[in-house]
Amino acid sequence: MPARHHTLPRQRQPELEHDRARSPELGYEPPETVGSIRCLAHGFPTPLARWHYHDEYELHLIVASSGKTFVGDYIGYFQPGHLVLTGPRLPHNWISLDLPEGGIEQRDLVIQFPHAPIAQAAEHLPELAELMPLLERARNGIEFFGLSDRAVEHWHKVKAARGLGRLGAFCEFLGELARCTDYRLLSHAQLQSEDNDTELRQIDAILRRLTNDPAQPLPAAQLAAELGMSESRFSRFFRRATGNTFTDFVNQVRINRACQLLMETDRYITHICYEVGFNNVANFNRRFLDFKGMTPGEFRRQVDGRFGTRH
Repeated sequence: MPARHHTLPRQRQPELEHDRARSPELGYEPPETVGSIRCLAHGFPTPLARWHYHDEYELHLIVASSGKTFVGDYIGYFQPGHLVLTGPRLPHNWISLDLPEGGIEQRDLVIQFPHAPIAQAAEHLPELAELMPLLERARNGIEFFGLSDRAVEHWHKVKAARGLGRLGAFCEFLGELARCTDYRLLSHAQLQSEDNDTELRQIDAILRRLTNDPAQPLPAAQLAAELGMSESRFSRFFRRATGNTFTDFVNQVRINRACQLLMETDRYITHICYEVGFNNVANFNRRFLDFKGMTPGEFRRQVDGRFGTRH
């Protein structure tokens, strides 16, 4: 009988990066010398480039090479000047595909910073409040355009400063990002706007129901009745709050859940199709292609590259 080859199960989950693993030998600044705003520069390949997440925001600027970007369920391409802000616990990785022999000495310029100090300070300093919408958008990952040269200048200014000087340079950098209007969100969509707290709570409740069980039928007519609205009014209300029609948003939530299952499990694509609420595979494939620009099978093949290795 031919020998049976036993293979290890494929790694699907991102690695949680703990603070204790951030050694100065890898380029991290000791927190006792710089405080809560830490700069990092590294090349590629490196142990730091892996499919991972952490509790801090990360502002990530690529200055050399091109390749594939993986942020949450987003897959795209990067080149020098690629600038992204990822939120806490949003998995990410950048894989260079055009490496010269010997690798790249400096590819990434990074700033990591925590949420709590900024959020707490913004309650008392109105000037910092303008950063909060930016940080909310970062939950999805934000790619900024047209700021690459300025971003390099800002990074070096933050890196060279200490104490209040670093805080000031950092706030100047984030302030420019907060005012930037040329950007896109990378991972699955969330609320884009809201008119008031009541509407925000109503929309949030709907989104929770959709995301908690995307396969559960939830007709627009039922939701409209629950809110005491006509269907046409509900349609306008939902589109104003989310930027999507209700049907498109439901499909998007289901595709996002399918992406998660494709990334984190080895379940058959046909099983995933029905598990997330589609009633036939052809419609699932068509909607997946519409939202992700590739088929579910191609998406699964591509996401295996987020670890930087072939399986």
